Amino acid sequence: MNDTPRGAILQRDNETYAIVPKTTAGLLSSELLRKLADIVDKYQIPVVKLTTSQRVALVGIKGEDVEKIWADLGMDPAPATGLCVRSVQACPGTSFCKFGKQDSLSLAVQLDRLFSGMSLPNKFKMGISGCPLNCCESWMRDFGAFGKPNGFSVVIGGNSSSIPHIGKLLAEDLTGEEVVAIATKLINYYRENGKNGERMWKFVERMGLEEIKKAILA
Repeated sequence: MNDTPRGAILQRDNETYAIVPKTTAGLLSSELLRKLADIVDKYQIPVVKLTTSQRVALVGIKGEDVEKIWADLGMDPAPATGLCVRSVQACPGTSFCKFGKQDSLSLAVQLDRLFSGMSLPNKFKMGISGCPLNCCESWMRDFGAFGKPNGFSVVIGGNSSSIPHIGKLLAEDLTGEEVVAIATKLINYYRENGKNGERMWKFVERMGLEEIKKAILA
């Protein structure tokens, strides 16, 4: 809709909107939390919801308040809709968790800065977990990585929609830098060879895992 306010998502009532400010890997500062609380009170926002993508959605906003709220926040909208890299989830990893094997937070922040919002054939989600327990459901994301004692394992083509798909193992024992390099090659390969509207799991089925390995890991 041409009259939809910037960065706003029309809600079920066809009158109010939701916005999702851009945050990274679920990290929130005390300053941002105070700012959010003040804005919720100021504009009487009825619902504040943590999303499955580790972001904060402000829901039930009047159309005329949307741009004012963006100005008060001083933040950009997150890529919450559209055919693009939507989100990069991360668990605490070795930063905080006793089970962490690799630094998932730093890796997720780097991936988010490189790829968030990038246009692709379909929506694209990433899950970065610090250990094989996979709290960020790496096996169920378009691109996933999880830590093991010898490095990260990378899986692709996972999906948790109406027809779930478990991702395929692409590579193992990688450093964080190697994961970023593989993600870069994969995303570029997907952009160049994916069909419009083709989700990663369909792309993997059509191209074949071995063919993708030849293109990405060579």
